[in-house]
Amino acid sequence: MDDLLQSLNRFERRFFPRYREHFRRLVEKGQQPRMLFIGCSDSRVVPYLLTGAGPGELFVVRNVGNLVPIWSDEHVGHGTAAAVEYAVAVLGVRDIVVCGHSHCGAIRALYDDHDLALPNLNAWLDFARPAVLPVSVSEEALRRTEQRSVVLQLERLLEYPMVRQGVEAGRLFLHGWHYLIEAGKVLVLDVERGSFVEADAVMGVQAQPEGAVYQLQ
Repeated sequence: MDDLLQSLNRFERRFFPRYREHFRRLVEKGQQPRMLFIGCSDSRVVPYLLTGAGPGELFVVRNVGNLVPIWSDEHVGHGTAAAVEYAVAVLGVRDIVVCGHSHCGAIRALYDDHDLALPNLNAWLDFARPAVLPVSVSEEALRRTEQRSVVLQLERLLEYPMVRQGVEAGRLFLHGWHYLIEAGKVLVLDVERGSFVEADAVMGVQAQPEGAVYQLQ
């Protein structure tokens, strides 16, 4: 805890004074983030480190497994669903990223026996179970499942009315990322190829074929 308190002190004495005016503008004009980043709670996944974003540039929601709840207008009150609604309908973000990662404990748990002492976790992982492969667990199977889960969450986002409307109107873009922790590399979902590829392979892509589900920037 002493280390954390020292970090707070460094923020107050060194970092904040250099960006005082930037924080003041964020207060006066409000936040205007361009992107909603849906990432895993895993401590090894640091959105601002991956994207190089600064204060006010990302609207971040993190949960176990970077999962998106099923849309419902009857069973409401989920924090992640609320974040999606707020980011799209109120903040008007242009991009939504679902970022999975290698060595994800949530994905691994899908292949392990359920622990009845963790009812909330087991119920939460139901949002990823359709991504499970009917194979013996292996590193390859886990990596494929991590990527399949990212696609599943993107598909589920399109069940949110405000998201689908934004995508169909061309003002909202969905992106799937898979962060390889051990390689320091982020693979990006290329819808046309149906696979995750190096980021530079899709840089500059603007238009998608008629009827494409995901629009890559």
